[in-house]
Amino acid sequence: MRLGATVKNAIDHLYILATIALTVYGQFVLKWRLASLAPLPDSFVAKIQFFLSALLDPYIASGFLAAFMASFAWMVAMTKFQLSYAYPFMSLNFVVVVILSAAVLGEQVSLSRLSGVALIVAGTLVIARD
Repeated sequence: MRLGATVKNAIDHLYILATIALTVYGQFVLKWRLASLAPLPDSFVAKIQFFLSALLDPYIASGFLAAFMASFAWMVAMTKFQLSYAYPFMSLNFVVVVILSAAVLGEQVSLSRLSGVALIVAGTLVIARD
């Protein structure tokens, strides 16, 4: 019976993982596609046009859809875990973004940023063992 509870607990954690994955995907798609567009204009009307054209981009739309789906995954996770347990896992968004930003976007990662990522991972591991 204990094995079944362990499997169920692992499956329940997939909702947290889905929230993280969908959130990170949405942020990366937004960064990638917005970087390919012209810089944000100065005038109000031009900004509205910029955002409307960005919203029509299928990749940006998929980023918003991913954020929406992340909200549903989070809602399910909230039915499975206490908020004080589940919420610290959201800090792993920062970890994944830092790693992927360096690997995919070629962003520079400083030693202090890597140290912060290590602290986030350590803190999340401490909370996960509770």
